[in-house]
Amino acid sequence: EQELKAAADSVLSEVRKKQADTKRMMDVLRALEKLRKLRKEAAGRKGVCPPPSADEAFENQVESLKTLLKNRTELYEAEERALRVMLEGEQEEERKREMEKKQKKEREKLLQQKLEIDSKLFGDPDEFPLAHLLQPFREYYLQAEHSVAALIQIRHEWDQYLVPADHPEGSCIPPGWVLPSLPTNDTWATAVR
Repeated sequence: EQELKAAADSVLSEVRKKQADTKRMMDVLRALEKLRKLRKEAAGRKGVCPPPSADEAFENQVESLKTLLKNRTELYEAEERALRVMLEGEQEEERKREMEKKQKKEREKLLQQKLEIDSKLFGDPDEFPLAHLLQPFREYYLQAEHSVAALIQIRHEWDQYLVPADHPEGSCIPPGWVLPSLPTNDTWATAVR
């Protein structure tokens, strides 16, 4: 990509140089016409008049050169537009890559901040051996983030509670408070009090 961009830049600079040369040639041609006019006026004051065929030949030659230079100018402008479009496409791709890098860096920064906050709140996970014991539970509760099938299964389980009370596959969410059942043994009864 860098080589392509460098090649396009060098071709663009060559085209600009050619355009400058063409412009300089047009200026020289205008100056030549002006010089011819001044010399013709000076010769006319002295009483010397060039033949009309010389004027016609000069005008024809100047017109052919102007047409040639105009064609060259149009060709160089078309080349420059094509190169600019190509360079703009490259620049757009470069901007997209920079934006992706910036977003990736921002995500990494946010992840690092989250890890720091978790470390401050819950301690360093490397020093906390219970984190390894809780890993299966964490994986269970976060499985929907990684698997569409798991998300569908979890939604199905939750949707079982969003049905009417007489539905065979589930029960509805109770309309009021859910009161705890009475303790089944004495140990549990001491914990409830």
